[in-house]
Amino acid sequence: MQKKPRLHPLVLRWHKLPVRSLQARRKQRSAWFESSPTESGQPVGAPFDFCAAIGRLVVDIANRCADFRHLQTPRILVTATQARAGSTHGLQARVTPLRFPRGALTRMRRGVPYHIQRYFLGEHEYLYLMTFCLPRYLDQDFDQKLVTLFHELYHISPAFDGDLRRHDGRCQFHTPRQRDYDHGMAQHARAYLAGEHDASLHRFLRLNFGQLQERHGSVTGVVVPRPKIIPLVGPYAAAAKT
Repeated sequence: MQKKPRLHPLVLRWHKLPVRSLQARRKQRSAWFESSPTESGQPVGAPFDFCAAIGRLVVDIANRCADFRHLQTPRILVTATQARAGSTHGLQARVTPLRFPRGALTRMRRGVPYHIQRYFLGEHEYLYLMTFCLPRYLDQDFDQKLVTLFHELYHISPAFDGDLRRHDGRCQFHTPRQRDYDHGMAQHARAYLAGEHDASLHRFLRLNFGQLQERHGSVTGVVVPRPKIIPLVGPYAAAAKT
């Protein structure tokens, strides 16, 4: 007997976000600050909550940086994903929008309406997923980590409607000259460091994955699936009306 195809839910809802321990895929190299008094900002011996640490830093950036004050930080779900290989090259982080252009929940493609999955914690709905690839992200140097964070935050639409920031021209997400985009993100990071801010919030970025793991026993993060874009046909059409 042929099995029925598994239907993906149009809404993913958690009462408690799923947290997992992330693992190193290769032996970590020591660094000059390994024996320094650098603190992670969390109790030594307890698992290091990476997503909570990033979340606090994002709140501070939104409060202190004019170009990021549109961020509604409670509606950004910070998550982590396990790097499949031990290479330091590849995906570092990404922002995934949970809406289509102009904040729409559905869009038409070739006459078929498509719906993007919605993410809830209880009754609280998220509009963006910001995902970091570990341990790869943490094995960059401090400057690269901070610039990467600003890079991803800048992708969020100024309207904060669940869509990405869009630029004129073919390269609508990075502008025609990505080098200029990257340079701009470095300037944002430098301006943040030069201004009044709570340095304890980004101190953990001066430690690599192995150092955090050694101090805390493990590094944990919220791990959720990437949202699916679902055609509203067949049983999905009926589900969308309920």
